[in-house]
Order: sequence, then structure tokens, then C-alpha cells
Amino acid sequence: MINSGKISEIVTGILKNDRKTLAQAITLIESTRVDDRKNADKLLSKLLPHTGNSIRIGISGVPGVGKSTFIESFGLRLIESGHRVAVLAIDPSSPKTGGSILGDKTRMEKLSKHKDSFIRPSPTQGKLGGVSRRTRETILLAEASGFDIILIETVGVGQSETTVAMLTDIFLLLISPAGGDDLQGIKKGIVELSDLIIVNKADGDLLQAANRTAVDYANALQFLRNEKDTWQPLVLKCSALKDRGIPSILKAVNNFCKQTQRSGLFQTRRSEQAVAAMWEEISERLNENLRSNNKVKKIINNIQVDLRKGMISPSIAANQILKSFLN
Repeated sequence: MINSGKISEIVTGILKNDRKTLAQAITLIESTRVDDRKNADKLLSKLLPHTGNSIRIGISGVPGVGKSTFIESFGLRLIESGHRVAVLAIDPSSPKTGGSILGDKTRMEKLSKHKDSFIRPSPTQGKLGGVSRRTRETILLAEASGFDIILIETVGVGQSETTVAMLTDIFLLLISPAGGDDLQGIKKGIVELSDLIIVNKADGDLLQAANRTAVDYANALQFLRNEKDTWQPLVLKCSALKDRGIPSILKAVNNFCKQTQRSGLFQTRRSEQAVAAMWEEISERLNENLRSNNKVKKIINNIQVDLRKGMISPSIAANQILKSFLN
């Protein structure tokens, strides 16, 4: 059982940049137990004044595009520039067991060993959007622990992958060298949300294909850009494996942050994200409370029997359950 003294101890450890304490705090945040959830809320309230002082960077791309290799190269360059980097790597959970591979630390060996980095793999636990349910709170804990660059690596590109854009200040989409047909494999929505599109693996035999892909995407962006936007998305090339092109990406990220901070878009985006997060949390907690209510549980069981027999429609069933819960 965690008491107020233990919470104060965790707060002190995080503010002193103790990695072990940070890892313990994230475990508490990710817990689904009711008592842990209450303690997590208390912990976040105490740490909130020490958060918000980072650049949050979302990184997405189809499996095999080289996200982990890119993040290691990118992260090490950031550290060379004087930053402290936290990587929140999201792994897909098994729908049956809830387990995940969590292998990102082994794929980022150099970065994981650096004193100014922190890598935390987290399972999605069934959460759509390529992120963990508690990614937002984990970002706050990392910020309170003094990490000024937060990299969020998502599961991969899917229809709901755009959720990561609601967590970050800048969104990077990694793509592989390919012909124009590759444009069909990426959802239009995620391209529209991307602040930087990066063609990775631009080296060796793939260099020409990378050049063609960059041109294809640059042309495609002409139809998606809004002239009134503060920032116009860029298409850049790099070879994370060879550590080439990374400085240009760092420069683009810095320019993006300067422009959006100057225009006020940076803070507006964060404010809107906070409001959206509140409503998402309300929805999830209402759902949890509804399912755990003993009175409602009995009604749900009966209604589900009728639903399976086709005696009642899903919308009417949902309405009856909600009425029971609200009453």
C-alpha cells in the first residue's frame, strides 16, 4: 500500500532524476488497480508544476521502416547537442494475453546505455492509435525528471495511428524508399498530420529509390498544404544506419519549434491536447465504472443474453444499460 510518505519519496526521486524511481512511477501510472489509480493522480498533481518544459516528438512509420535505428541515431545526436532524451516506445499487446515483445532496448543498444537517455517500452494494452493508454502521463513524469526531449515511437501506421499527433508538438513520419505505388500504402490522414516526412534508408542501392520517393511525396504534399499554415511540411532524406542526414532533420525540428512558438500555434496545440485528454479520460473512467458496478453487471448479463438471441438491438441494449447506471 502506497501512503502519502511514499508518494513524497517518489516525487523527490523523480525531481532528482533518479531513473529507478522514474521507472517505478511509470509502473504505478500504468497500473489498472483502483488504489494505484488514486495514488497516480496524487503523484501527477504534485509533479505537474515541474512538467511542460520539453519538446514532444512523435515518430511513426510502417514496420520495417527503421524506426528504432532512426531513433537511436537521432537520440544520440540530440544528446550531443546537450539534451536529455526520453524514448517512450510503444509495443503492440497480444489481444489474448495482453503481453508484448518490448524489445526496443535491445534495438537501441548505444542509446539505452547513455547516461542522458531513458528508454521505456510500454504495451498498448488494447489501446488504439499506436500509443499506450498512459503515454500522456508518462510524458509528464519524464519531463518532471528533467528530460527535455521526449520521443514517442508508435506501433506502426494504421487508420487510428493519428492519435499520436494529439500527444506531441511535432510529428515525424518515416517511410521506406519505394516507387510511387508506396503512396497508396500510407493513409492520407497520417500524411496530412505529419510535420516532417522522412525517407529513411537513403543509401547504397536504395539511394535512387529514396530520391524518387522524396520527390513523389513532395509533389503529393502540394495538394495537401494549406497556405495559411504556420509551417509547411517538409520531405527529407536520411540513412539512420549510416548516420547521414540526421543534422538536417534536427535543424528542421528546431525551425518548426521556433516558428510555431513565435506564432502561438505551439501553445495552442498543447492546450487543445489537454482538453481532448480530459474528455478521453472521462470516457474511459465512465466505462470502467459502468463495467465494475455490481447492479449494472446483473443487468448487463441479462441484456447480453437477449442481444445474442437477436431479441434486442445493440443501440437499445446500450441505452438500457446506461439508464440503469445513471439511475
